Amino acid sequence: MSTADQAVSVSRYSSVTEDKSAGATYTPKLLADFVAKQIVKGVGKFSGKGTLRILDPAVGHGELLVSLLEQLPSQRALKFEVYGFETDLNALNIAAERLQNKFPLVSFHFESVSFLDFVLENYGIHDYGDLFGTSVPEAYDLIIANPPYVRTQILGAKQAKLLASQFGLSGRLDLYYAFILGMSRVLKPKGVAGLIVSNRFMTIKSGASIRQALFDRFNIRHAWDFGDTKLFEAAVLPAVLLVEGKNDHSDIRPAFSTIYETKNQENDEASNPIEALSKEGIIKINDGRRFHVQHGKLHTNDTPDGVWRVATEAVDSWLKKVDSYTWGTFRDIGKIRVGVKTCADKVFIRKDWENLSLEDRPELLKPLITHHIANRFKPRELAQKTEILYPHEIAQGRRRAVNLDNYPQSQAYLEKHRDTLEGRKYVIESGREWYEIWVPQDPGSWDQPKLVFRDIAEEPTFWIDLSGSVVNGDCYWLICEKIDQTDLLWLACAVGNSTFIEKFYDLSFNNKLYAGRRRFITQYVEKFPIPDPYSHLGQKIINLAKQVYDCSPSLEAEQLAEKLDALVWSALTGNKEG
Repeated sequence: MSTADQAVSVSRYSSVTEDKSAGATYTPKLLADFVAKQIVKGVGKFSGKGTLRILDPAVGHGELLVSLLEQLPSQRALKFEVYGFETDLNALNIAAERLQNKFPLVSFHFESVSFLDFVLENYGIHDYGDLFGTSVPEAYDLIIANPPYVRTQILGAKQAKLLASQFGLSGRLDLYYAFILGMSRVLKPKGVAGLIVSNRFMTIKSGASIRQALFDRFNIRHAWDFGDTKLFEAAVLPAVLLVEGKNDHSDIRPAFSTIYETKNQENDEASNPIEALSKEGIIKINDGRRFHVQHGKLHTNDTPDGVWRVATEAVDSWLKKVDSYTWGTFRDIGKIRVGVKTCADKVFIRKDWENLSLEDRPELLKPLITHHIANRFKPRELAQKTEILYPHEIAQGRRRAVNLDNYPQSQAYLEKHRDTLEGRKYVIESGREWYEIWVPQDPGSWDQPKLVFRDIAEEPTFWIDLSGSVVNGDCYWLICEKIDQTDLLWLACAVGNSTFIEKFYDLSFNNKLYAGRRRFITQYVEKFPIPDPYSHLGQKIINLAKQVYDCSPSLEAEQLAEKLDALVWSALTGNKEG
């Protein structure tokens, strides 16, 4: 069985678990109709004669093809030839019967094979220059697709690596990346495609290769980020891309639209998120949810693989003003580090270590910071402390696994869980000791003051840690690389907790999950601006941030934090409201 078959041949519609492994997501009728309408609008006027070749590379139950065929104009001299691929034979039979009954005059050609295999077998594997050329056989005029979403973790490292090699991708990939590149090979230069994909690729570092490829292989006309509209039953945050084959008409800057849930007061109403996209501003829909709809041009920071965001005159003007007030960024303070990841938390991380006798309690325990103590400026105090067994040390400036013979109680504890720990074969295969944690960090840095923040939060949550604790993988952390400039951490803490940074984040990155939760990951936070720390205003911010910390939690701290918020706005925009 080929790589592509292995990736998508499991039943796509039989169970939740199997759906996840195969990337199956039913396309709701509302979204299918939207994509079909955009394709037909993108094609413009039809010649009225000849044959129109249509492709769906992952047919499923045929919802997308139904919508597209319903939208296409009925002209006697214009014939439709529809081609579809689907590895789930049961789903394909359902789609075939449904489509043939509904459109008896259309010529259908279905294949119960993987579309990726079709591409690889017909156009080669290693010759990328030829594979992605524009002169191709079996080209299609129209493509409508909701390719399967299967991330590296589910595909498996070996399959993911092979697919990356076959399709010229780099970094972590999702199966739909390969589908997109496969479709670029079979779309006519003047053909039009409407693609439903996950919106993750727009903003994550591992999406850089597919962002670059989209510009290389297509002319992008319009992108819609549907964010947290919950159009799918599955936990998918979708996006729609309207693209045409690569041709000479590539000088038009792509349009970009976004829709995300908000709590702000509405200025208009619509029946559903799709209708809301025809408006702009804060739109309330029939179920009571409110969405912020923005329309502009696609901005990629002037590089094809850059993060995607919506650009309007107002947004660009505001960001330009912020840049003029920016002294540096969080990255100038120090390297942002991810917390430790054990891949065996039940063994290494516990709240009940104290229940063990003194003879059984491991010597290598260290206090652990988790998102449970997350709080702005100053961490929460919990009655029950979390600790981690940390089997790493620094020797001659380098991190290494400890010698367990020197820690008999830790050794005895870990031996009891040896089967579990050795089950992490990737640890051993990478040349590590069986008792190591998967992603350690530098123990020598923890004793320094550090800025810690949650990786996922509706509101930014940054605090200063002075306890010397280890940071868990659900948080990120930062120390000042110049010990005599630790005041920069207090300045960054003030900026990180401000309403200013919420606006900056949303306009610059806008990577949101459901319910408005933002992702505070390295590639975003390292770009957060800070004002001049040596200016009068910068010094006021630093001193006030320390006061907020000292008197937290209290009503006074809340009042001081409001003043601090206004100072951050003034320092980075020139006024209190931005």
